Amino acid sequence: MRVQLSEVALDVEVSGEGPAVLLVHGFPDSHHLWRHQVAALNDAGFTTVAPTLRGFGTSERPEGGPEVHHPAKHVGDLLELLAHLGIDRFHVVGHDWGSGVAQGIAGFAPDQVVSATLMSVGNIAAILDAGWEQRQRLWHVTMFQHEGLAEEWLSRDDFANLRDMLGEHPDLESTLERLRAPGALTAALNIYRAGLPIEVQLALPAALPPLSVPVMGIWSTGDRFLTERQMTGTGEHVTGPWRYERVEDAGHWLQLDQPEKVNELLLSFLKENG
Repeated sequence: MRVQLSEVALDVEVSGEGPAVLLVHGFPDSHHLWRHQVAALNDAGFTTVAPTLRGFGTSERPEGGPEVHHPAKHVGDLLELLAHLGIDRFHVVGHDWGSGVAQGIAGFAPDQVVSATLMSVGNIAAILDAGWEQRQRLWHVTMFQHEGLAEEWLSRDDFANLRDMLGEHPDLESTLERLRAPGALTAALNIYRAGLPIEVQLALPAALPPLSVPVMGIWSTGDRFLTERQMTGTGEHVTGPWRYERVEDAGHWLQLDQPEKVNELLLSFLKENG
């Protein structure tokens, strides 16, 4: 369904009955990323709220520079969305950039967040402190900062370079199709430009307040972008209960590569923090 918020209209899938679980995707996805989790969570007695973030998929792409896609804007959108739906307590699950947004929500509104599950991407300070290998794996974040040049390089020859980058994405063709829409690639890249400019990448990690809610971090052994160290190190930035899980035989999009294992971990964590 289409939900009009104060600044933007979002494409949102809401289904099921029971305690609410907010599912937040990252780059370059949409709420369709969570289809296997939605089915399992609904069957287990949870309501799922799966939005497509502003600038992605068929959600609205507001006019303006990168600042209109700052991660804080997504935090505001999703808290407004939940209020619009009459949901004041919820679990939040985030993948990739969605993990960063989930951390923002849990930090800003801890009284509303029952638990937070962070998939693939950990705390920003843990990422910046995870050593040279991690910085090498995130080379593309710096490349993305070059507006216009990055778009041309990624889309050249029918997205050949982006195809290489997203090589193991199970939904590669449908993902690329969404990025062909006018302005879609720039809007998707703007979250990097607003949230991880070079000044942030090279600065000392910001001293953000630790997360006080129960947190589970999940990392997959085939992730080409993130090291295990950045996720295990995230526990140092959590004052609530911390749980770490490792998923074998899965790439960055672990919820598509190993849906049954991810669902098992999610249901276990949600139920123990219900």
